[in-house]
Amino acid sequence: MTLTQLRYLIAIADSGLNITLAAERVHATQSGLSKQLRQLEEELGFQLFLRKGKSLDAVTHAGQHVLERARTILAEAANIRSIAANLRNDACGELRIATTHTQARFALPQAIGALSRRYPEVSVHLQPGRDADVLEELETGRADLAVVSSTGAPPAFGVALPAYRWQRVILVPRNHPLASRRKPLTLEQLATLPLISYESSMLPESSLRRAFDRAGLRPQIAMTAGDADLIKTYVRAGLGVGVLAEMAILPGDTDLQVLPADHLFAPCTTWIVLRQESVLRDYALEFINLFAPHLDRNDVVHALAADGSSIDWLAIPHWRERQATALRNAA
Repeated sequence: MTLTQLRYLIAIADSGLNITLAAERVHATQSGLSKQLRQLEEELGFQLFLRKGKSLDAVTHAGQHVLERARTILAEAANIRSIAANLRNDACGELRIATTHTQARFALPQAIGALSRRYPEVSVHLQPGRDADVLEELETGRADLAVVSSTGAPPAFGVALPAYRWQRVILVPRNHPLASRRKPLTLEQLATLPLISYESSMLPESSLRRAFDRAGLRPQIAMTAGDADLIKTYVRAGLGVGVLAEMAILPGDTDLQVLPADHLFAPCTTWIVLRQESVLRDYALEFINLFAPHLDRNDVVHALAADGSSIDWLAIPHWRERQATALRNAA
C-alpha cells in the first residue's frame, strides 16, 4: 500500500466514481489509475468499489472504512510535509483558496497581493465557486483554506475564524425612481420589485429569503447570477433592482445608486475556514493575518490544535472599518 494508491482512491471517490475525471485531478492516466486501484484491492483482499460492467457503481461498505482512514493518513502526511517545510524556513510552495466569486473579486486581492510581495515564490490558486461547493473543496483536501460568508452561526465544518462583518445593499441605476428616494426602503416595497441577486437567494435557507419570510412576504427574484459583476451588469440593463454585498460596490460604479439595507437584512460574517488539526505553512498563517489582522497567529495555531470556539477573538471588524483603515494607511 502506498500514499499514491490512497490518493488515487480518494480522487475516485471525490470525482463521483468517474475514472476519467479522477485521473485528470491527480495528473495520471486512466490505465495507470485503474492499475493502482486493482493492486490496492488485491493487497487488501476485498473490493473497494462495486462494479457495473467496466464502470464503478458504488463504494462498498469496506471501501467506506478504508476511505475514511485514507483521508486521515494523507492529511497527516501533508501535515508532516508542512512541519518539515516550516522548520527549513522554506518560502516556496502553493496556497489553494476555495471561496465565492464575490470574495475572490472584491475582498481577497489586497491580502493576496501583499502575500505575493512577501513570498514571491508562493503561487496562490483561487478556486471560486458556489457557496455549496466551497466547503466541499476544503473537506476533500483540494483546498488549504476556505473563505465563505453566513448569517448567524459559523460553518459547521472545520475551524471557522471570523474575518469581518458586512451588509447587503440595494443597487439601482441613477435614473431609477428609487435613486432619489429619501426615506428608507421597506421590505414591503422591495417585495413589489423584480430583484437581481446571488444564486444562493433561491435556496430556502437563504438569509435574504428568510427576511422576507419573517415579514410574510414573497420576493420577486427576477434573475440570479454567480458573481456581483453580473448582477451590476443586469441592474444597468434595467432588468431589476440589485441586492448584493456592499464589498462589490467600487468607486467606478458612479452610474449606479446605492441604497442602504442594514435595516432590512441581518449582517453577514465572512469566515476563514480551516481543517481541524491541520498544520499550516508559515505563508498560510501570514495570509490569514493579512486578510484579517485581528486574528493573532498564535491563536490561529491554538484553534487548529483544539477548538476554535474556545478562543476569545477580538471584536470582529466591519467591512466599512477595514476600508476606512485602508484609506488612512494609503494617505
